[in-house]
Amino acid sequence: MIVKDIIEQLSFEICAGEEGINNTIEGGFVGDLLSVVMSNAKEGQVWVTIQSHVNIIAVASLINLSCIIITEGFQPDQDTLLKANEEKIPILITKESSYETIKKLIAIGV
Repeated sequence: MIVKDIIEQLSFEICAGEEGINNTIEGGFVGDLLSVVMSNAKEGQVWVTIQSHVNIIAVASLINLSCIIITEGFQPDQDTLLKANEEKIPILITKESSYETIKKLIAIGV
């Protein structure tokens, strides 16, 4: 499965990092504390979070995550969008809760 598949199947809005939509997905991780994500997320995972600041791109790049899904209707700022485009890390957004988002990802095999 690739990022494009979850965009199409779950109707997430992509707001940055479109050049990375063919990134392979190897699983998922949910968490909002950056240090926990850095310690426990694995390469190729989808990261589900409410965080929307530019530091999420640094974490995703460090671990080589496939994409970031920002939940609860939070919106990334312009600096975050620019950095995501630069690093080719897709940022997807949804108004749904992290819990509902995870349920949907599991249902499609992530």
